[in-house]
Amino acid sequence: MTDTAPIAPRVRFAPSPTGYLHVGGARTALFNWLFARHFGGTFILRIEDTDFERSSEAMVEGILEGMRWIGLDWDEGPFFQSQRLPLYQATAEKLIAAGHAYYCFCTKEELEKRRAEAAAAGRPPMYDRRCRTLDPSDSEQRRQAGHAAAVRFAVPDGATAWDDAVFGRVEFANTELEDFVLLRSDGIPTYHLSVVADDIDMRLTHIIRGADHISNTPKQILQYRALGSQLPIFAHVPLILGPDKTRLSKRHGATSVIAYKDMGIVPEAFRNFLALLGWSPGSKQNPHYKDRELFSSDELIQLFSLEGISKSNAVFDNDKLAWFNTEYIRAYNSARLLPLIEDEWKAADLKPNRSPGEILSAIDLLKPRARHLKDFATSFRAWFTDQFEYDPAAVAKFLADPALPALLQELAHRYAAAPDFTEASAEEILRAFAAEKGVKAGVLINGSRVALTGQAVAPSLFAVMIQLGKDRVIRRLSEAAKPPAAG
Repeated sequence: MTDTAPIAPRVRFAPSPTGYLHVGGARTALFNWLFARHFGGTFILRIEDTDFERSSEAMVEGILEGMRWIGLDWDEGPFFQSQRLPLYQATAEKLIAAGHAYYCFCTKEELEKRRAEAAAAGRPPMYDRRCRTLDPSDSEQRRQAGHAAAVRFAVPDGATAWDDAVFGRVEFANTELEDFVLLRSDGIPTYHLSVVADDIDMRLTHIIRGADHISNTPKQILQYRALGSQLPIFAHVPLILGPDKTRLSKRHGATSVIAYKDMGIVPEAFRNFLALLGWSPGSKQNPHYKDRELFSSDELIQLFSLEGISKSNAVFDNDKLAWFNTEYIRAYNSARLLPLIEDEWKAADLKPNRSPGEILSAIDLLKPRARHLKDFATSFRAWFTDQFEYDPAAVAKFLADPALPALLQELAHRYAAAPDFTEASAEEILRAFAAEKGVKAGVLINGSRVALTGQAVAPSLFAVMIQLGKDRVIRRLSEAAKPPAAG
């Protein structure tokens, strides 16, 4: 299908709060958000919380936090299905009155017994429709007598088909569908009823969701037709797989969006990475974007189309996400990174004792080496506070020589006596001191780096010295024999 849309499309993201926002849900939300923003439409957030035993307010807040972190703002909602039960009951009654649904009085035990018998006989374990032939007056008498009854949809003969905006023509024989439950005997709607009633009530024009919902679509289309409502355009997006090409799950690592925030991923990097899982900007209209990967939010909105969604499943590659993260950290200026880094400092209980200008200067020097925002609170900690740890491996490799602490302390005295402290003068003093003592300059350079930063790897030592400042350099070199304690 071509990527046409009404002037103001209405789309939704409808998570169930039985878990936190996961990667697949976040990608679905992002695609809906990009589509709405591209066409100037409406993005609706609906919380499908009718599973009362498993839903929780904490999970709802987790979903909202994840969406806010990615930067997905919604125009309407959040709406809660638990507060919309009268709509679902009225929709079920309308279908019953029109002859498209009926009351089912079969108990759970009876249904399980029949399914087991059908399976043993090699028949599909589908509902046998025995309550479908009950006379309406008989059904009403049973209900008046207090018999519990569910409401089932009466699936017609024939086939159900639609033109999917991603997969093209899809068709199901109705014989593959049993008369599915709309309302349970306790009055709680099933997913099939509530989603259709809400989508019609909210005037949705497009349903953009995971390909795992394709099997649900014929049941929903049948309800649309029975209710006399216009069908929305369905667009089923490919699944997200792990590196082993099985469906992404906890065994592949983190699946919660907030877990990636906690890992130190830049939100815009995650959003850019997520957008390219199953979608490509290099459509027929935009062939020059085919090999490009880094896009601003405005560019993603401008380029997004249903036409660019692939039919093939996407693979979640953590190494690729790390690459996106490093690219965004490098591209951001220090002022833009600072609020994100401050969140990491707060989590690590790090209180910087540098001036604002020194902090921004340090971030600029360090960001080319950062893989995660968390680096600024861990391996880069010495740049922002005097309370940092020495890397044991770095100490073992570059500070193990028992003569080295005394040499570094004497080097500190040389810097204290120097009239100038620049990169050039700092290097000149160190190399002259090494020649005087008959040691390799590299030994002093590596030892000084560990003494100053706690790490074996850092930017140029003499750039490090100037950034830390003369006083800190002198103090840390002087204390090389007794590394600072952890903060």
